[in-house]
Amino acid sequence: MDRHDDDSTRAVWNRSQSSGWMLAVGAILALGLIAFAVVDETHRSVSLGLLLAAAAFLVTGAIKVTVSPRGVTVASALLPLLRQHIPMDRIKAATARRTRPMEIGGWGYRWKPGVRAVSLRKGDALWLELTRGTRFVITIDDAQTAAELVNRYLPPRHKDH
Repeated sequence: MDRHDDDSTRAVWNRSQSSGWMLAVGAILALGLIAFAVVDETHRSVSLGLLLAAAAFLVTGAIKVTVSPRGVTVASALLPLLRQHIPMDRIKAATARRTRPMEIGGWGYRWKPGVRAVSLRKGDALWLELTRGTRFVITIDDAQTAAELVNRYLPPRHKDH
């Protein structure tokens, strides 16, 4: 896509993605927490562990990704207040490629040196090269369209001579 400064050509791209197994594990852990609380309320550390694990699987098991002229946003579909927004001026380039979860640290919200990722499955992924030299990766269907739109909206860069 060519870059356009005309506001009438501004598009927004949205996609949702979910991981059935992550949502199922989160639901099972939540049910386990309820059952455990009913049977034995004296082991608070076990209950807290189950609660944290259930929450982690549930809030990262379904996401919504948006590309707009303002940037890229990935948010939990179940708790939209949990979101990561990357403004266009922090993005150097965008590409799309097939990605495996272990390549970016596993499933869910991942941190590893130089890479942050939201990974729900193998397959299409949007790779954002950030201006600070790191990458942000999101596994999402139709990542090629998202990458093209990001590149279209990137601000012009001044090259140092």
